[in-house]
Amino acid sequence: MSLKVFITGASSGIGEALAVYYAAQGATLGLAARRSTFLDGLNQRLGGQHACYPLDVSDAPALHAAATDFVARFGAPDIVIANAGVSAGTLTECEEDLVAFRRIMDINVFGMAASFAPFIPALKAADGACRKRQRLVGIASVAGIRGLPGAEAYSASKAAAISYLESLRLEMRPYGIKVVTIAPGYIESPMTAVNGYQMPFLLPVEQAAERFAAAIERGVTYTVIPWQMGIVAKILRALPNWLYDRLFTSAPRKPRGLLK
Repeated sequence: MSLKVFITGASSGIGEALAVYYAAQGATLGLAARRSTFLDGLNQRLGGQHACYPLDVSDAPALHAAATDFVARFGAPDIVIANAGVSAGTLTECEEDLVAFRRIMDINVFGMAASFAPFIPALKAADGACRKRQRLVGIASVAGIRGLPGAEAYSASKAAAISYLESLRLEMRPYGIKVVTIAPGYIESPMTAVNGYQMPFLLPVEQAAERFAAAIERGVTYTVIPWQMGIVAKILRALPNWLYDRLFTSAPRKPRGLLK
């Protein structure tokens, strides 16, 4: 039986690469993103048989309608990947950045919960044979492990996503539904293309998609990809605040005012 996979943020970057990967495995896809023309183009490249949902993940009713349609057409999905996310440099001292701050939190945190919520009843109702394949996958970031300068909103949103996914994992455990947290490092995508600084261990998006899919298949609870960034993240987490502050106060910053 072929997989059924629902992906948000599917029109570019990691979401698009995951769609291409799963389509090559014969999966039936639900593709959600804001840009309908990009979605339609991707669907045509993948054979035209997948379901497209032009929507914003901060719009919970739109996600509910998409989930209802997908389940009615194909049944409960095996994998739901909450990948949609935006990033921008933000400074709390600049009041004009508060608009970007709210938008980042709406997409990266609320949008993740809104992506999962309408599918959970169908996942719980699925038979035992399907239950073993069920995954709720949240794309977080290593930026959520320690706060980065000039990225208050993005770091806060990804830290919140990591904690949210951990809570959700505990809630879903009695039902046998696995919750997978993936914290990417630097992945080649439109989001990282605006970074004007060197990005260590930068991973091509196609390779990232393959590694994400392998982690999802294994049902790991939490992983950092690439693994080198996982080591870096553990070291950073262990640093005392005085040393972390000294090392990172002058770290390079993402440009302000440009949501990607």
